Amino acid sequence: MPLALVALAIGAFGIGTTEFVIMGLLPEVADDFGVSIPAAGLLVTGYALGVMLGAPLMTVLGTKVSRKRMLMLLMGLFIVGNLLSALAPTFAVMLIGRVVASLAHGAFFGIGAVVAADLVAPDKKAGAIAMMFTGLTVANVVGVPLGTLIGQSVGWRVTFALVAALGVAGLAGIARLVPEMPRPQGVRLRHELAAFKNTQVLLAMAMTVLGFGGVFAAITYIAPMTTHVTGFADGSVTWLLVLFGLGMVGGNLVGGRYADRALMPMLYVSLGALAVVLALFTLTAHSKVLAAVTIALVGALGFATVPPLQKRVLDQAHGAPTLASAVNIGAFNLGNALSAWLGGLVISAGFGYTAPNWVGAALAAAALLLALLSAALERRDGTRSTVVAGATPADRRATAHH
Repeated sequence: MPLALVALAIGAFGIGTTEFVIMGLLPEVADDFGVSIPAAGLLVTGYALGVMLGAPLMTVLGTKVSRKRMLMLLMGLFIVGNLLSALAPTFAVMLIGRVVASLAHGAFFGIGAVVAADLVAPDKKAGAIAMMFTGLTVANVVGVPLGTLIGQSVGWRVTFALVAALGVAGLAGIARLVPEMPRPQGVRLRHELAAFKNTQVLLAMAMTVLGFGGVFAAITYIAPMTTHVTGFADGSVTWLLVLFGLGMVGGNLVGGRYADRALMPMLYVSLGALAVVLALFTLTAHSKVLAAVTIALVGALGFATVPPLQKRVLDQAHGAPTLASAVNIGAFNLGNALSAWLGGLVISAGFGYTAPNWVGAALAAAALLLALLSAALERRDGTRSTVVAGATPADRRATAHH
C-alpha cells in the first residue's frame, strides 16, 4: 500500500478522535461553561449536522481545485475548528468550533476514499479505502480513551489542542506523501449530481443509513444497558468501548480485503450476521462475558460493511464519484442520528435498555433486504443489456420505442 494512505489514515485518526471524544468529556465541558448536560449534548448534535451538511457543500466548493489541495484545505479547516474549541471563551464559541471542524469530516472521507482508490490497482481499491478508514477505527481504540483520560486529568482544552496537532500532522503528511492528482477533466457539478439519478447509488446510500444505523442503535445506549442490565461498573464502559473499537479495526480490515474479491457476498454476510448478533444482544446483555464478546462483534460486523458500501458507491457513480462518496459519509451520520432517536423512543416507551438492540437488528435486516434488491436489479439490467446487445438493429429500435 502506498505511503500516501498513511497520511490519509492520520487525518482520519484525528477526525475520528474529535468526533467521539466529546462524549466522554461532556460533564467537564458542561461544568466549565455552566451549562446542563443536555445543553452540552448540542456539541454532539451540532457536529453530526455539520457532517451531513458539510459533506456535499465542501465537496461542491472543491470541484474547482485538485483533490490533493482540497484535502489540505479540509485539514486546515479541521485544525482551525479544534483550535477554536480549545480556546473558546464561551459555550457558543465552542459550538461554532465544533461545527467548523465537522464541515471537513464528510468531504475529507469522501474525497479521501476517491484518492485512496485511485492510488492502487483496481483489485485493491476496497483495501485502500479500508486502510484510510483504519485511522477512524483506531481512533476509537486509542485516540478517544486517551483523549478522555487527558481531558479528565489535565483539562478538556488540552485534548482539543492535541487533536489540532494531529490535524497538523495529517496536513503535513498529505502535503508530502499524496501525489498531485489534477481534477478530472470534463467533470462538472452537473455530472456529480447526475450520480444521484442512479438507483444503485441511492440503494447503496440507503444500505449505509440502515446498516450503520443498526450498529449505533445499540452502541448509543451501551452505558445504561451495560450498567443497569449487565451489571458492569460505570468505569467499565470505557473499556467496553475499547472492545467495540478493536472490533471496528478488525472488521474494517476484513471488509476491505474481501470486498475486493466478492463485494456483494461480503455485504450479505456482514449485514445478515449483524442483524442476528444484534437480536441476540438482548439475551447476551445479561451476561458480562457474553455482552463483552457481543460488543466486539457488533463493532467488527458493523465496520465490515464500510469499505464495501463506500466502494459500491464509487463503482456505481463512476466518472463523477466525488460528491456521491462524500454524501455517503453523511449517510453514516444520518444512520447514527436516526438509530439514536429510534432507540430512545423504545426506551421511553418502557421496553427497557435492551430494546434498542431489536431496533438495530431490524435496521440491519432492512439493509440486507436492500442489498439483495440491489443485486437483483443489477442482474436484471445486465440480462436486459445482454439481450439488447445481441438483438438486430430493428429489434433494438423496437425495444427503445417501448
